[in-house]
Amino acid sequence: MRRLLPETLFAQSVLILLIGIGLSLAAGAWIYAGARQEAVRAIGALATAERIINTARLVDEMPATWRTRLVTGASDPTFRVTLLDKPPALTAAGAAVEPSSLIADYIREALPARQIMVVVASGAGNRPGFGRSGSGRPPWAGSGASVGGESSQAELGHVERGAGARRHGQMQHGPLAGAALSWRGIDAAIEIAEGQWLHITTSVPDTAPQISSRLWLALGVMAGMIALLTAWSVRRMTRPLGVLADAATRLGRNVEAPALAISGTVEMKHAAEAFNEMQARLRRLVDNRTLMLASISHDLRTQLTLLRLRAEAGEPSEDRERMLRTITEMDEMLTATLSFARKDGKSEEQRRVDLGALVASIVDDMADAGLPVRTAEMPQGIVVDCKPVALRRAITNLIDNAVKYGGEAAISLEISPSSLAILVDDKGPGILENQLHQVVQPFFRLEGSRNRETGGIGLGLAIASSIAEAHGGVLGLANRAEGGLRATLSLPR
Repeated sequence: MRRLLPETLFAQSVLILLIGIGLSLAAGAWIYAGARQEAVRAIGALATAERIINTARLVDEMPATWRTRLVTGASDPTFRVTLLDKPPALTAAGAAVEPSSLIADYIREALPARQIMVVVASGAGNRPGFGRSGSGRPPWAGSGASVGGESSQAELGHVERGAGARRHGQMQHGPLAGAALSWRGIDAAIEIAEGQWLHITTSVPDTAPQISSRLWLALGVMAGMIALLTAWSVRRMTRPLGVLADAATRLGRNVEAPALAISGTVEMKHAAEAFNEMQARLRRLVDNRTLMLASISHDLRTQLTLLRLRAEAGEPSEDRERMLRTITEMDEMLTATLSFARKDGKSEEQRRVDLGALVASIVDDMADAGLPVRTAEMPQGIVVDCKPVALRRAITNLIDNAVKYGGEAAISLEISPSSLAILVDDKGPGILENQLHQVVQPFFRLEGSRNRETGGIGLGLAIASSIAEAHGGVLGLANRAEGGLRATLSLPR
């Protein structure tokens, strides 16, 4: 399940908001559809009652010879009118008692001094099949009800003459609307002149689809607008996090990177100010360290110069030569240490260079110096943004390290869509697995697998690793299956 969830903060925030908005719209649509259907059924019930009243008045006022033709003309598949000489029998099966009483009262107000019986059917299973009954009555009509049965007629909404009635215009629609969703049909019997009965069977009209196409369109437009607004606002809120992450990456590569712009929300401004303050402190820390080392180097070099002068002024001897070599080694150590502390090349401007041509020129120079260095044909046109002097130094250190401790160096390039890798292979004894991550630390020297007598002060790989990180890359070391060590300097494309 977690694999299906997005990983970015932007996508997660948008997904959560859209789910919440979708549920809210669905709940609103459901409430709207229920209210709409209730209103339509309530209005339909009242309209049906009005039609029953108007039909009963019209038939009652017509001469007896016209009533049959009028009843036939007033009937349709959903409004069946029958003229009877005796009251029909209505059954209470499936009847809604409260709506039956309400409709009976409503009709009674309009038709006073008339005997009225009303059954309001409820439930989908009791829905009448109008126009299909051979008897002219709906399925819920039967012979179990009679005009004189007081208990059954009370349940069916039978209203006796003289019962208290409310005025026609004061009918309370609230109870009708409350029970409207359960109505499926009305079966009414109304006494007219000359002892005849008008039997009317009708239905409360169904609603159209509960959610119309216009509502779907409106919901879709609202959802689309909300989604776009949500995506824009979330992107606007999360973009500063990406800016802060990019600034942190630049700081990791170069402490002299430009400060972060202070803009956006109050929280983002506070974060940018804190980040810039942290960068300034790191810069001061590095500068103080470099200044301290430069001072120490200056003082030591002054003393070494005096020692060199005194040694050179002495009589030629084996001890004198040893002293001069020691002084020279100490001077080289100071130079390398100060260079590492200053991270030479940090102030060098980046330029676009052909990486294949750069590596080929380094290999040619070292091969001309008599070193066992070989390379495959370098691809041309692989252009990278880099600090050429610093990158040349890193590659030179790796090749020099492979020649000193591995006997020879084989250089190649490995190209992928996202990175460029400079591979330097040797044929030496390799390095113990638990020491691979230690050899890139400053001043670390191997005791067993490498010969300490071949020189070096433990800064070559450390400097190469530092330069790779300054370019946004990484230096990796691994033992080769066929023997020897492989140094991989990876740079982003």
